[in-house]
Amino acid sequence: MNEYDLIIIGGGAGAFAAAIKANELGAKTLLVNKGLPLGGTCVNVGCVPSKTLLWAGEVMYLAKSHNIPGIDIEVKDFNFSKVVQHELDLVAKLRAEKYEKVLNGLENVTHIEGRASFVSLSEIEVAGQKYQAKKYIIAAGSTATVPPIEGIKEVGYLTHIEALQIKQQPQELVVVGAGPLGLEFAQMYSRFGTKVTILQRNISIFPPAEAELTSSLAEILTQEGITIKTSIQVKSARKDGTKKILTYVIGDKEEEVIADEILLATGKTPNTQGLSLDKVGVEVDDKQAIKVNAQFQTSQPHIYAVGDVANLPIRQEPTAGREGTLSTENALNNAQNSIDYNTVPWTIFTDPQLAGVGFTEDQQMEKFGTCMCKTVSFMDIPKALIINRTEGLIKMAIHPETKHIMGVHILAPNAGELIAQAMWLVKNRNTIDDVVNSLPMFPTLSEALKIVALSFTRDISRLSCCI
Repeated sequence: MNEYDLIIIGGGAGAFAAAIKANELGAKTLLVNKGLPLGGTCVNVGCVPSKTLLWAGEVMYLAKSHNIPGIDIEVKDFNFSKVVQHELDLVAKLRAEKYEKVLNGLENVTHIEGRASFVSLSEIEVAGQKYQAKKYIIAAGSTATVPPIEGIKEVGYLTHIEALQIKQQPQELVVVGAGPLGLEFAQMYSRFGTKVTILQRNISIFPPAEAELTSSLAEILTQEGITIKTSIQVKSARKDGTKKILTYVIGDKEEEVIADEILLATGKTPNTQGLSLDKVGVEVDDKQAIKVNAQFQTSQPHIYAVGDVANLPIRQEPTAGREGTLSTENALNNAQNSIDYNTVPWTIFTDPQLAGVGFTEDQQMEKFGTCMCKTVSFMDIPKALIINRTEGLIKMAIHPETKHIMGVHILAPNAGELIAQAMWLVKNRNTIDDVVNSLPMFPTLSEALKIVALSFTRDISRLSCCI
């Protein structure tokens, strides 16, 4: 009998976390995957491969641009195809060890490959075979969005998938869209030696972040040789021999940019098409994302949705995994788990990295009509001076009355590591006094948290290193 306690649709971070929890709870579970290999976006075409290539680019860049007097390093050999192959080999290794092997060890979980579609509230169909379950978790992920640019399909383009796998390095690359994906790929390819142009519709390269930090990052990327055009509208694409030409409007002028390849980084679309959600009354929003409540339930209470396929505030691998675990407990144990997304950090893995958690200045202004915010340059962080990486900024927002820390935003080397400390400050509602009274190791970049906390009550330029 093809009857299960739980059916999970998807094979990425959210689906795997759900399967592991369901197995722990002893539930008879079916995992149905279609599209990307097991592991989904993160291990196959997301976090793992992109950060591997970013690190390769960072090694090359720091070798030439360390700014340490008396050291002259030359990068004598760069083989793009070898670097990409190393990345692909690591992806295959982690997919086998962290997903395929793990799945094989889940005694209560059955895995099949195929596209699932609902035929009733309790039944799905996969390759002509029907399966029934009491509860469902949809974790089908998302696919790169192709914007409505005239001629783009005929001209051809790259998504993040192809950009991580091509063996021939483009000499010129146009990135349509900024944000995490666009910025990371732009810097990665630029440091490999590709001439890169970013075309961004918004005035900011990443609107959700603090403007002074994104402006600083844009300036850094520009100094590295990346051309950034903001407030533009891409109109059309055409070919001229082997070259690809994009026409765009900036202000009241029409301009063109020529490249070997066009990378689309304009967001992702939830994979809800083909699930036949309309047949079972599962509601989606205008962006095709499944509507869920705080407990990840859809408009049908026995059907849950997590990760990129759902209309949740943050879309990233750690949240998808946690959502998978919590939704499984909710579905099988009638729990009421939820996530406070305001305490979840995010990071863009450029160099320097851009990271944040909690309230921004704009959000504080909206909530309180004022912002208790301070920004400190990494020129004031001793470790940044030691390693000659003073281009960073740290900004902290605190409650105007209680002084507890509501948000921290960092542009710095390893900001993704530093933001983990800030996450606990926001999550635990620590005050600036808690941080001022702490004793971080000297000299470290993490001292930036204490120094920005001190800046609310002291002139930090008049303090010694070890205050």
